[in-house]
Amino acid sequence: MINEIIKKNAITFGVFMGIGSALITTLIYAIDLELFTAWWTGLVSAAFYITIAIILLSKTKKELNGIFSFKDAFTTYFICGLVGIAISVGFNILLFNFIDPSAKETIKELTIKFMKSTLEKYNAPAESINEAVKNLQENDQFSIVGLLKGSLTYIVINSIFGLIMAAFFKTKQTNQV
Repeated sequence: MINEIIKKNAITFGVFMGIGSALITTLIYAIDLELFTAWWTGLVSAAFYITIAIILLSKTKKELNGIFSFKDAFTTYFICGLVGIAISVGFNILLFNFIDPSAKETIKELTIKFMKSTLEKYNAPAESINEAVKNLQENDQFSIVGLLKGSLTYIVINSIFGLIMAAFFKTKQTNQV
């Protein structure tokens, strides 16, 4: 049975994380689709998620009177991440498959162009570049199936990040002699 404080905070912050992710996507979409390939937008998103995680785990630990096991810390972050991922992926499915399906083709072309220029800059062999371009052309990362498959990757990354955060926020054991 999950503690009510953990459940409430995880779901609340997960909704906030999911809505925040949808807002970031909306801003990028509204401003310029090329921002989907900008390295710094990934950093801004990561900073947002890390900030949410720190606030979530700090608040939950405080509400639990400082007694926060590794399992509870991980569970708190993991549930938050799942809720956030579900909202974000749901929004992306709506945006790129129903509201504006042409945007995903534009982003695919921009991604191919960006990846090709990056690989050329690092003197990658032409064969590698052609193979990477072919893979991008054949896969629709913004299709419903593509987004759902991508969410599995996000869940794995979320789990790894959650383990790290749980180790950091768990209550430290004091050894009494």
